[in-house]
Amino acid sequence: MTSDDILFAEISTIAARYRDHSLSPVKVTELALARIEALNPVLNAFITVTAESALASAQRAADELRAGNDRGLLHGIPIALKDLIDTAGVRTTCGARILADHTPIADAAIVRHLHHAGAVIVGKTNLLEFAYGIVHPDFGPTWNPWDASRTAGGSSGGSAAAVAAGMCYAAVGTDTGGSIRIPAAYCGVAGFKPTYGRVKLEGVFPLSWSLDHAGPIARTSADAALLFDALLNRTPRPLRALDLRGLRVVALVSHHGGGDMQEAAMEAFEDACISLHRAGAQVASVSIPNLDLAESALFSILGPEASAIHSRWIKERPQDYAPFTRLQIELGFTVPALAHVRAQQYRRYLTGQMLDLLADADAILSPTAPWVAPRKDPAITEEAGAAEGRRTGLYNLTGLPALTVNSGFGPGDLPLGLQIVTRPGADRLALAIGAAFEALRPDVIRKPPL
Repeated sequence: MTSDDILFAEISTIAARYRDHSLSPVKVTELALARIEALNPVLNAFITVTAESALASAQRAADELRAGNDRGLLHGIPIALKDLIDTAGVRTTCGARILADHTPIADAAIVRHLHHAGAVIVGKTNLLEFAYGIVHPDFGPTWNPWDASRTAGGSSGGSAAAVAAGMCYAAVGTDTGGSIRIPAAYCGVAGFKPTYGRVKLEGVFPLSWSLDHAGPIARTSADAALLFDALLNRTPRPLRALDLRGLRVVALVSHHGGGDMQEAAMEAFEDACISLHRAGAQVASVSIPNLDLAESALFSILGPEASAIHSRWIKERPQDYAPFTRLQIELGFTVPALAHVRAQQYRRYLTGQMLDLLADADAILSPTAPWVAPRKDPAITEEAGAAEGRRTGLYNLTGLPALTVNSGFGPGDLPLGLQIVTRPGADRLALAIGAAFEALRPDVIRKPPL
């Protein structure tokens, strides 16, 4: 196998080679670190690379596997963390000047879980400042491996780009309105926002405590499922193959069309639905009344919560924020209490509507984003930002598990995403549907040109 064959293989393939002793965690980690060194100057996917500790972890994994101490399929696998997840003794910046020199004294809960699974953490990935809307100029944007003149997306862009570019096998991101799924879609990989509350957020810097989720980004749904298990502190186990015959899926009419949609994104979504139908799935179109209120409701909750979190720093160190981040925090203080209450009422209404849909269907489908990766990240308070998150933010409001997988390619041969949403707690069903779709469409699993 060449270095690319190794770095772009599925985790289960590398795990099998560890166990037949034809490949070692040390060798694989060395290859991942070499790729980070070569590509990070172009992509800016990592803020901090933990080469020394990664190699030590890889050697420990090799010794443990040789001694028969097998921690599961992530044992010895290089993984990255979004840089708002606390790592003991390793700086955690949140992509912000305010925390540029912040070094936690304890690991976040999910980091402890990853250590327990034997994962090798190769570094901390770049993000929008405090995961909120804009890049801080001190850290700069993350560029897309499919076209380095375009964004990798926000806010978990560093995690998505690192996975897509073969710098690691999977990475952890966070998602408050689409921040795992949109970068994953732009970078052509799988990104999963679990059911709200499934993954512990202790030690993860919050953006909006009632909307935040942490979850995996990986090249395939099967790999994402392994990392998801580890984040739950469970032994990673393979997904069971899913028979699509009889699967009931519905598409929200207002989300697979509209003036904000690129034609290629609509075509890729329609092709995905046709592929599922030909495999035996039942596909229907449905509508939900008042779905257009989701965007304003999201900000009426996110804005005040984020502003409350930043209330001290915005008074004491306003000049240290990027200008647009500061503006968004200031706007959060202006949201009327009545608007916040109405948004919470709408949230309960929308959740009820979604649960009613999922009582008669196994999954809801939509495009993940309305277009391929743009040149830069739109701010969430702008119309383009609202359009970008129109199909993702409502699942943060409702807390439903939502997966994006690559569904094809659009202008410039850039990836497009298919979003798969299931009922609360049916996280592995979403991942299994994603894996079944990827099996139907092997053309969507492709290495970027870098």
